[in-house]
This record gives sequence, structure tokens and C-alpha cells, in this order.
Amino acid sequence: MALKNITPMLYTREVRATVDFYINNLGFTCVGYADDWGWATVSRDEVEVMFSLPIEHEPFSMPKFTGSLYIRTDKVDAIWNELKEHAIICYPIETFDYGMREFAVYDYNGYLLQFGTPVDID
Repeated sequence: MALKNITPMLYTREVRATVDFYINNLGFTCVGYADDWGWATVSRDEVEVMFSLPIEHEPFSMPKFTGSLYIRTDKVDAIWNELKEHAIICYPIETFDYGMREFAVYDYNGYLLQFGTPVDID
């Protein structure tokens, strides 16, 4: 059996506001929403992210995720131009010595989203 993909599940205390941010600021579409469950899924192209209210068995402070979500794209400059006015920027678009052209923004809850594409370094 092979692994197919990964869909992160991020906790939020405000599912609807988070979904609205992803739709209105990042160009995602809501593909699933259940207010009574405190859960939603958004997608854009081949990327999908789920959100839920924190589970009662685990303490929660926002955001508790200590890494970032790294989204690969073949149109990083176009996505930068689309998103740069709609989110808080962690760092602007740049080509790095390790062969990636990328930028990073924070989402509604403060989770870090990085967008990048490989480039040839001469």
C-alpha cells in the first residue's frame, strides 16, 4: 500500500473566519463545512487544508504548529503578485542559494504558509 498525499488538519477557534480568510485572501474554495462539527476543508488546485476546533483532549494555544506548510507551485511569481496585498508577509519573494524561489505569509491564525518553486542556480 502506497501513501497518496497529506492533508494537514489545523486547529482554530474560529473555523468560519479561517475559511473566509482562505477564500477571500488566498484564493481557495471551501469544499466542505460542518458548523455543528466545527470542521471545514478548503482547496486550491491540488492543495487541500482542513480546519477544526481544537479537540478537548489536548491543550490548545494558537497557533501551536511549530513548522510551516510548504506549498510547491510552478507559478510562484504569479501567486506572490496575487497574495502579497492580502496577507501578512513573513518574507517577500526571493531566490535562495539552495535552489528555491519562494515567499512566506501568515494565515488568519498565524500559521506560516510558504510558497516555492525550484530554480536553477548558476
